[in-house]
Amino acid sequence: MGEQFISEKIHPAPGTLDTARMASGQPGLPRTFLWRGKTVTVEQVLRQWRETGPCRHGSGEKYVRKFWYEVQTADGVMKLYFLKPTKGSLKDAGWRLFSLK
Repeated sequence: MGEQFISEKIHPAPGTLDTARMASGQPGLPRTFLWRGKTVTVEQVLRQWRETGPCRHGSGEKYVRKFWYEVQTADGVMKLYFLKPTKGSLKDAGWRLFSLK
């Protein structure tokens, strides 16, 4: 089976955020989250990366916009990302399941 595009919000289970990542300035990757009414557990982080974009005020600086994680779960390999909240994207901010394979 190939990679299936999902693009849906996920809901981290309370108390399961990785606080070690938070201490280093990253979002707390949820070890368990709810998706389509099902509890999903992250078994292993396979890789991680950041997506950057230019400053929206013309300063020339780059800012991290999304934190990406490819994780192994019992359902397969999932790509998750955390979209940082900004003034214009508060409703879109948070965790999303991008794809499943």
